[in-house]
Amino acid sequence: MILQLLVHVVVIPSLPLLISRRWDWWAAWVYAVLSVSAFVISRVLVARRHPDLLAERARFMRHEDIQPWDRILAPLLALGSALTLAVVGLDALFMWSPPFTPWARVASLALILCGYALASYALVENRYFSGVVRIQTDRGHRVISSGPYRWIRHPGYAGGLLAYLATPFLLDSRWAVLPTTFTAAVLLLRTSLEDSTLQDRLEGYRDYAKRVRFRLLPGVW
Repeated sequence: MILQLLVHVVVIPSLPLLISRRWDWWAAWVYAVLSVSAFVISRVLVARRHPDLLAERARFMRHEDIQPWDRILAPLLALGSALTLAVVGLDALFMWSPPFTPWARVASLALILCGYALASYALVENRYFSGVVRIQTDRGHRVISSGPYRWIRHPGYAGGLLAYLATPFLLDSRWAVLPTTFTAAVLLLRTSLEDSTLQDRLEGYRDYAKRVRFRLLPGVW
């Protein structure tokens, strides 16, 4: 578990630096530091508010009641994120892409910050924010409608989507848009399937969905 944590939290965000070996690449350093900081800060806050959630997330794929489709989609999301950063590193190493404008990089950095903040807010607010899709009867699963869940039904995914889409622009990689598009498509599919599962199997979720109409983007979907 410790090894998996180090790979997920430290190694994967550092892939652009490790692959390109451009140690003076400030944008890649900023991305890596932001990713690690967001993880650490959000987990510290969760440990104070919902310590049992950390145990739930640590078990990840070992639960027996995971939705069958999520045994495929959850690893695909992790793979897509790692693939995007690997392509970024290769792009920088072989200089495949011309850089984006400074304004594009600044805007993308702002979007990544917003995405991390929204996803972390959702994690801290939702005691049932598992790493896999399952109805947590063993933990008294109920609908959460406070915090960012007042505005959209899946704020964690919305924040992740913002960060995914902005990453290639911060790190100057046009080629990374391809795996990012794949990752975004997997995330949208997972959001749709999870929402349908919750409506069918979690008591009170249908009423919540009537009050909070949109899954990811207010006014759109």
